Amino acid sequence: MNPKTRAWLLILLIAALCGGTVGGVIWYRSRAISPSAMMKRLPTDDAVVLFVDFAKLRAAGLLQLLDGSKVGEDPEYQSFVRQTDFDYKQDLDTAMVAFAPKSKYMLLKGRFDWKALKSYVLSTNGRCNNSFCKMAGSTPEKRISFFPMQSNLMAMGVSEDDVAALRMNAVENRPDSEIPNAPIWLAIPPSVVKSGQNLPAGTQMFARSLDRAQSVTLSLVQDGDAFAAKLDVTCASAADASALAGDLTNTTRLLREMIEREHQTPTRPT
Repeated sequence: MNPKTRAWLLILLIAALCGGTVGGVIWYRSRAISPSAMMKRLPTDDAVVLFVDFAKLRAAGLLQLLDGSKVGEDPEYQSFVRQTDFDYKQDLDTAMVAFAPKSKYMLLKGRFDWKALKSYVLSTNGRCNNSFCKMAGSTPEKRISFFPMQSNLMAMGVSEDDVAALRMNAVENRPDSEIPNAPIWLAIPPSVVKSGQNLPAGTQMFARSLDRAQSVTLSLVQDGDAFAAKLDVTCASAADASALAGDLTNTTRLLREMIEREHQTPTRPT
């Protein structure tokens, strides 16, 4: 084999390797990431995890209920929509958010104009390094960072750490989480249930009943033509589960009596 032929073979080999690398990157950036795989990327220690399937809610006609919400009326949000051409009611398909004690981590799936987002960051005195961007939030402890994990998947962090989003580049080595088949669900860790911190007002009564729980998941499920709330609780033993069921029954009865005393009609629990 003469030197000229060897040179051409080397060029073809390099071209093939480069083509394979580019193809692999394109495949990775286009493949779907399941909710259980997304959970492995979120820092979930002592974090409440919320999942919302906007696509399903949009198809069911429920997102119209947000038309008059404070989010849509907020001037900063309206400015963001104008400058980036992004509106969650139209462009966001799913969102998984971990509410940690001092940070929020989000994986947002939808349709993004990355050039417009980068321009928006720069217009607010933020910085972008290639595809990774960071900017100031509404307060000093709310630094916003984000990057495209895939072309339709954004990793975003809100934290004192202005590169918090990069934590979601790592995949934790743990078993797949059991993901509810529901358009909206909320997973609450035992530490939050027992402390009662970061829970909505009025839920502490139920939190006290759940102090025996190892895990708690609240989901919104289809119930005929309507939706119903479903509570899934895991306990360490059958005795704990039986005691917890009794506590929840008593708590629900007390809550219904309180509502009736206020001359309101409670809906039947599921």
